[in-house]
Amino acid sequence: MIRNLNQVAFQGYGTILSERSHGSVSEIESNYLLELGQGDVTVYQAVTSTCLRVSKGKCVLSVSQDGEDFRQFYLDKPISIHEGVYFILIPFKGEASVAMSAETEPRQVGKRPCDSVRVDHQIRVEGLYTFFYQEREQGFLFAGESHPMPELTYVDQGELHSVADGQDILLKQGDIAIFGPNQWHMHYADIGVAPRYVTITFDLEGVDITPLLNRKFAAPQQAVTLIQQMLREQERMDEFSSDMIISQLSLLMLTLLREASAPTGAKLRTANAIHSENEIIRQAQQYISTHIRQKLSVPLVAKQVDVSPSYLTALFHKNLQISPGEYIRRTKLQESKQMIREDNLNFTEIAAALQYSTVHHFSRQFKEKFGITPTEYAKSVR
Repeated sequence: MIRNLNQVAFQGYGTILSERSHGSVSEIESNYLLELGQGDVTVYQAVTSTCLRVSKGKCVLSVSQDGEDFRQFYLDKPISIHEGVYFILIPFKGEASVAMSAETEPRQVGKRPCDSVRVDHQIRVEGLYTFFYQEREQGFLFAGESHPMPELTYVDQGELHSVADGQDILLKQGDIAIFGPNQWHMHYADIGVAPRYVTITFDLEGVDITPLLNRKFAAPQQAVTLIQQMLREQERMDEFSSDMIISQLSLLMLTLLREASAPTGAKLRTANAIHSENEIIRQAQQYISTHIRQKLSVPLVAKQVDVSPSYLTALFHKNLQISPGEYIRRTKLQESKQMIREDNLNFTEIAAALQYSTVHHFSRQFKEKFGITPTEYAKSVR
């Protein structure tokens, strides 16, 4: 990025000379006249104090104290570069000439492409797959998934438990968490809590997002504003909205990358030893989800994943803060809501399909979990 040349920004590299002051470039006989054109440009290092003045055309000055980290300035004033500073002169859109004065000719240390003044994107959102605003019922349970793209979760209202790699973390209103590609994760809410949250899945190129993974962030105001703008664009959805949302997502990720450099944020990921525990939990959850309409018990599930019932119970309590039996109950009730929405079975048939002893037992557990009866829920979704 080309900066405006001023004394504050340029300090450390040299000084800006006045055209009228004593010792300015205009009053010093030029030792060298550098003709600049397209092609590779030369990297110099000042051996002694070196004065520069553009005599024809326009020029960009790139300077560095270590020869690696260069800053670029629009060279519209005469300057004096300190001894030891590296510099490059780059013609800006065409040819240029620069008068150079120094007691000792600057040392040439290498060549660089002339197009190095251009600023390219470091981060690129290559694809946006899903962008959902989720309004969940009290005590909901999402049994979990993994996919090949990162996923961002932002809690807009309420509280949300997010579980990744076997570790549970509570996301409160305004918190953000990011899951990596192919990282298994699940969500659930406590009884009495009905969260609202945003989930975004996307492809990101040109930057390592590892510092963002397995942490939670209290979203800075700039990040919250960007998410709100994305939601408004989704509602508007005109011919420009998709590009606007992708641009805003890029800004959001850059904002979080800056935030990640601070030593804050709770770890989602634990030590490598947790991975074997996580695999046991994942297999148990998958078995429960697949066989939810069959008669399930903790000993049966434990047998399927080749551990003892007591060890499975300990793992669930340690990593999910609920028992396997409670997880089965929540999953079963979540399945009942799906069956009610499908409207293929009556309540008695649903209770029987999910292995409840009676329809009254089913209705009582449903109301205890969601705060409304199955009948009330059916009316709200049909």
